[in-house]
Parts: sequence; C-alpha cells; structure tokens
Amino acid sequence: MRFGTTSFYASIGRAFLAMCAFIPVLWAIEGLDTLLGGALDQDGGIRPRSLAGVDGIVFAPFLHASFTHVLANSVPLLLLGTFVLAGQFKRFLWITAFIALISGLTVWLFSPGNTLTVGASGVIFGYLGYLLLRGFVERRWWSIGVSLLMGLLFGWQLIGVLPGEAHVSWQGHLGGFIAGLVAAILFRRPRPKRPKPAESAKDPTLTLPGSLSDTATDLGTTVQLPGRTG
Repeated sequence: MRFGTTSFYASIGRAFLAMCAFIPVLWAIEGLDTLLGGALDQDGGIRPRSLAGVDGIVFAPFLHASFTHVLANSVPLLLLGTFVLAGQFKRFLWITAFIALISGLTVWLFSPGNTLTVGASGVIFGYLGYLLLRGFVERRWWSIGVSLLMGLLFGWQLIGVLPGEAHVSWQGHLGGFIAGLVAAILFRRPRPKRPKPAESAKDPTLTLPGSLSDTATDLGTTVQLPGRTG
C-alpha cells in the first residue's frame, strides 16, 4: 500500500467507514446501560484488585459513564482508529487487544480500591502512542507524517497520563499510552528490501578463433466512578 495509490486511498476509506460503523455500537451500549440503570457498568467495569472485576479488562472499553463520556471519546477514537486500522485488519486486532489488556491491567493493579472504571480512553491513548512512534520505527515518510499530524491534533492530551482531574483514570491512560509505544515496536511492519542487481554473467557463446565473445548482464507506515454495589 504505497502513498498516493488507489489502494492506499481505498484502505483509508474502508478503515474510516469501519470506525464510523463501530462508534454507534458504543452509543447503543450506553443507551441500553441507561435503560438498565447502570447495570452494565456495574457488572462490566474494572474493580481494582478484585477477582470480580477482572473481566472488566475485556468489557470496560465498550462501556461509558454517560452519553457525554461517549461523545468525548467518539471523535478521537474515530480518527486515531482509522489510521491504525488502515494498516491491516489483523494487525489492528492484535494492537487493540494488546493495548486494552495492558491498560486494563494497569487500572486493575494501581487504581484506588473503591472505584469502578469504564471507558475506551485507555485504548485511545494507546492508539495515540502507537501512531506517534510507528512512523519513526518503520521509517516510512507516510507513517512519519501521520505521527506528526497526530502529535499536532492530540499531543496536548498527553497531560491525561498524569494524576489530575478527579474521577479520570489516569492509570488507564498511562498504561494504554505505554502499551501503544510498545505495540509500535512489536507489531511494526518490516521495511521492504531493495532489490539487488544480479551479478554479471558471461554469455556462454562459443568463442571462435580471431573473434570476441559477447557478454550479457542481468539488471535487477477513561473514567472512574465512585464504588457502588449491585
């Protein structure tokens, strides 16, 4: 997939449409959770250092504390996810799973005990870390351009990996961002090898006395809720 080719733009377009189809799923889940009085958050959120909250590592990225929370995550998830997905679908799945796992484990291990964490923010910060480093790891001009663009658009949000605003899971943000940096190395695309010109080979033409023989040469890119029961 070379920059500027038809396949390149087609890949970007398919990735964008796929993310556009996924975002409404998060809104639908939040709508269902609202109808159930927050039961999905209670059952699927991450509860630190509790065996009952381990499954939240899988489910928490699909859950949100409110529609405002979903809205805040929708735009960065759409943009960042598009550029990650455009690389390759299988690689996208591995990257997403790796980021969600590390981000979720960070929350489970280090967040305050009496909290319930939900949201896709950890995955979003993971995508950001992945895209920021991918270009420089793979050393492709297109990937480097994406790294710089994502830095301009979302670099200011890196403050979210530090302790600050109450009820915001900076642990999940930090774990996701670090996981994204590691994913850029683990799941990097190998650089294409330049073809080497073949060595010159003599034409096996029979040399006749008094004449010269002919020769031929072959040329050869999250929110924490107060603890509740239920």
